[in-house]
Amino acid sequence: MRPQTIATREHWLAARRQLLEREKALTRQKDALAAERRALPWVRIDKDYVFQSEEGDVGFADLFGDCSQLVVYHFMYGPTWDAGCVSCSFWADTFNGIGAHLRQRDTAFVAISRAPIETLAAFKNRMGWSFPWVSSLQNSFNADFHVSFGSDHNPDDPVYYNYAETHYPLDEAHGTSVFARDENGALYHTYSTYGRGLDAANAAYVYLDLTPKGRDEAAEGNPMAWVRHHDQY
Repeated sequence: MRPQTIATREHWLAARRQLLEREKALTRQKDALAAERRALPWVRIDKDYVFQSEEGDVGFADLFGDCSQLVVYHFMYGPTWDAGCVSCSFWADTFNGIGAHLRQRDTAFVAISRAPIETLAAFKNRMGWSFPWVSSLQNSFNADFHVSFGSDHNPDDPVYYNYAETHYPLDEAHGTSVFARDENGALYHTYSTYGRGLDAANAAYVYLDLTPKGRDEAAEGNPMAWVRHHDQY
């Protein structure tokens, strides 16, 4: 790797200060966008979803624990898959320990996949993860939130994903959804994001974006072709 430009410390500092102004402007824009996100209307959850956990069946409300907010990571892991999605695992490597911090802000966290709970537990043990992970195999949760397209999914058939009709190569997709519980116990869907909307939650990408080479991913094809399960590098 060669430097694009070599400068004196003074010239570098001038360029860095100029970039800092743009970074500050972007931070302010992100703060304003976050406020708009919080102001979105809520949609009542009417279905009584039941999930399988390592401790047994749990209802959707149980996933909140004693919190009024719940963040769900839609982890791509189909019922017959040999392993969890490599890209989702890349994200999940930053989930350990996050729950304690989120709970201090009245927020619970859980990953949800369609693979059987025994399969999820085994993969979770292999990867050394401790975050909550439940199976939605016995309910329609994944389909209702547009991250599962059925075992008979054909990549050539259109599906609804990321708020538009599109084509998706797999029968499972990833995303993050947020839910809230009011004082009377009613549950609501408040937000979901998919695709590159998840980038902000990937710590490795955040750090790579600070480096000279950036993410250094291929311009064509699958930009994440380099990613492996962390025990296979």
